[in-house]
Amino acid sequence: MTENTVHKIAAFDFDGTSIRGNSPVLLVRKLLRDGMLGKRVTAKIASWGVAYKFRLPQNEAWVRGLVFTAFAGRKKADADAYLRDFYDEVIAEQNRLRPQADAAMRALQERGVEVLVVSATFEPIIERAQELHPFDGFIATKMAVDERGLYTTRVDGPCVEGQEKVNCIRAYADARYGAGNWELVEAYGDHHSDAPLLSAATRGFAVCPDNPLEREARRRGWTVLDWSEDVKN
Repeated sequence: MTENTVHKIAAFDFDGTSIRGNSPVLLVRKLLRDGMLGKRVTAKIASWGVAYKFRLPQNEAWVRGLVFTAFAGRKKADADAYLRDFYDEVIAEQNRLRPQADAAMRALQERGVEVLVVSATFEPIIERAQELHPFDGFIATKMAVDERGLYTTRVDGPCVEGQEKVNCIRAYADARYGAGNWELVEAYGDHHSDAPLLSAATRGFAVCPDNPLEREARRRGWTVLDWSEDVKN
C-alpha cells in the first residue's frame, strides 16, 4: 500500500491543549455557582483533584459520576443544553480556545488530514465546540442514559483518558478505514497523561506541557509549542 492511499488523521487533546484551562474544572465552578452540586460531593471532587495533581492512581469514571450528580435524573436534552450553554458562556465568551489550535487544525485539513479532538471531557461540550471550530470529528467521554432518557452517573464506555485515547482512535479508524489503512500523523497534548497519544503519532507536539510531559518531549524529540496567552480566570 502506497503512502497516498493511507488515510491520515491528526488528534488534538482538548483541555489545556485546544483551550486554555480545564473544562471539567470550569464546569464544576459553574455548577457550584448555580447551586447544582452539594458540599460533600464538591469535597470529594476536590480530593480527587489533589490526588490527580500528584499523579496518584485514580478512578476516572468515579469522579465523572460525581460531577454528573448535578444532572442525574434530568432529561438528556435539558442537561446537554446546559453543557452547550456552559461552552458558550465560559469557554467561547472568555476566548479560551487557543487561536493557534484553530490555525493548526485548518492547516492540517488543507493537507487532507482528518482532524479529531480526543478528550476526557463530556461529549456535549465537545459537540458544541465542533460547531464553532475547525475539526472533523471527536471522541469524548459519554455518560449513560436510562430507559426513560434520563442521565445517570455512570460512564457509557471508556473514559477517554491516557492510553484510552489511543485505543479509541484505533477503534474509530479501524472501523471506518480498516486496520493498516490509516495513520496517526500528528498528535497534540499538554498533560503527562497525553504521552501515550503523542507516542502513537508519527509527530508529537507538546503544547504548553506540564513538567513531566516536557521532560518526556525533550527525551523523545517531540516538538514543544508555546501557545500560552493571558486569559481571565
